[in-house]
Amino acid sequence: MTNQAFILLCMVVFGVVGTCHGGSLRKGYYKDTCPDAEEIIKTATEKHVANDPTLPARFLRMHFHDCFVRGCDGSVLLNSTTNNTAEKDAIPNLTLAGFDVIDDLKAEVEKKCPNVVSCADVLALAARDAVSFKFQTPLWEVLTGRRDGRISRISEALANIPSPLSNFTTLVRNFTSKGLNVHDLVVLSGGHTIGVGHCNTFSSRLYNFTGRSDQDPSLNPTYASFLKTQCGNLSDNTTFVPMDPASALKFDNNYYVTVKQNKGLFQSDAALLANKGSRKIVDELLDSKKFFTEFAQAMKRMGAIGLVTGNEGEIRKKCSVVN
Repeated sequence: MTNQAFILLCMVVFGVVGTCHGGSLRKGYYKDTCPDAEEIIKTATEKHVANDPTLPARFLRMHFHDCFVRGCDGSVLLNSTTNNTAEKDAIPNLTLAGFDVIDDLKAEVEKKCPNVVSCADVLALAARDAVSFKFQTPLWEVLTGRRDGRISRISEALANIPSPLSNFTTLVRNFTSKGLNVHDLVVLSGGHTIGVGHCNTFSSRLYNFTGRSDQDPSLNPTYASFLKTQCGNLSDNTTFVPMDPASALKFDNNYYVTVKQNKGLFQSDAALLANKGSRKIVDELLDSKKFFTEFAQAMKRMGAIGLVTGNEGEIRKKCSVVN
């Protein structure tokens, strides 16, 4: 059975893909083999986040990019080799950061329980714990039991990671291929409330939207003028700006306020207003309580994409290399 057919079967039988995808994951997977694993990761993550407030956004993005290529199998953490260029070196992943911290978290767990906890689970837990740090309570539940993949290809990262230049149709197609829906697309886009965007990922909206040296008419003109003061030309790939200017380091639902004001940084942000159904979801998520509830559920579904479990894959000793 193809992956797409499996996803469709899951939707028919369960109504929610995560039920099928997450069948092999469970709460407290390591309670017998490494009972302190989640606490070790949480403590170490919080220590790093206290020193570097940019880590929540970095880990959230890294987890997202991992799950969208071969599922949540830690393949984004693998280094390239002489014979293979890995996902890590694909253009969308060149601005990922925090790999050294993931290595540190893994090393902490290895001290207590060697060869037990997967790098994929370390990343999934670190993303949750980093974002939750300021709240001092877990913002979503992370089921565990993932195993690490042995394959990481640059071509698959390029083909599967949603582009900030994508329109609504392309985004929906991409999310649907992972067993996620329009609701998940809009909710998970809310992760853009923290972190930054590099100029080259949105400067075409400022200087060459249709190839005629024009500006994207859907972009708030005042905001566009400000962005031009930060990003002077199309080729700038080093300068970056906050994705959500009002709360770049604060995880909240302000992203949707920004999108409604036509100040979504990327074309993929603006795309959420291009469809009646997605616009309605954006409006619903202006309710903070609703956003946090929905984000927790969407992260759980995303964390169950394309699982490597059971006897498949491996438990890497070091996250950047296969055993």
